[in-house]
Amino acid sequence: MGQKYKRILLKLSGESLMGAQGYGIDAQRVKDYAEQIKEIAQSGVEIGIVIGGGNIFRGLSGAAKGVDRVKGDQMGMLATVINSLALSSALETEGQPAQVFTAINMFPIGEHYSKWKAIDAMKAGKVAIMAGGTGNPFFTTDTGSSLRGIEIEADVMLKGTRVDGIYTADPEKDPTATKFDKISYDEVYTRGLKVMDLTATAMCKENNLPIIVFDMDTKGNLKKVLNGEPIGTLVY
Repeated sequence: MGQKYKRILLKLSGESLMGAQGYGIDAQRVKDYAEQIKEIAQSGVEIGIVIGGGNIFRGLSGAAKGVDRVKGDQMGMLATVINSLALSSALETEGQPAQVFTAINMFPIGEHYSKWKAIDAMKAGKVAIMAGGTGNPFFTTDTGSSLRGIEIEADVMLKGTRVDGIYTADPEKDPTATKFDKISYDEVYTRGLKVMDLTATAMCKENNLPIIVFDMDTKGNLKKVLNGEPIGTLVY
């Protein structure tokens, strides 16, 4: 199969892990993800993964309810570690080696993240799951995935979401919304589109890391993106 990318950073949303449950981790959804990830790993693509924590705790909404913002963000970082462990376990069950790295030292739950350890793991055929965001409050997991994608020298960031790309408006709310096949970082900014937060988008732009936003919840889409099929939206 003609693959466009040798090394990818896959960003998964915590919300997606809820599946139909509305909270927590849906075992079937994690299994579906693991099967898709294993398939592309077996074809020789090196994979780094960052997962959000919104299915368990979201620092910003916590802050709105009186949780200290720094503590709330730390709780969110821990939520990403729980999700990362769930995904690594599902991958190992499928027979795909995986390793969890954490931004803050959490031995023996995961190895303390460093760029070189993560790259070594990927070169050895393991999926490197990088948890704990950036390790700092006030940064989202989108920014964490931009940072990790740039650090590990990924060819592209694949942002798996519930929708099949970027639209002029929220397609779940506005039936007239139209989809972009590709869009520049600057246009995402000037249109005020909620693709990623500004810090994340700016980092990708400055370091020339292209982003493809696609629907990860439809099985088989991850492979299609890697084969260069025009599903999703390319941000360049």
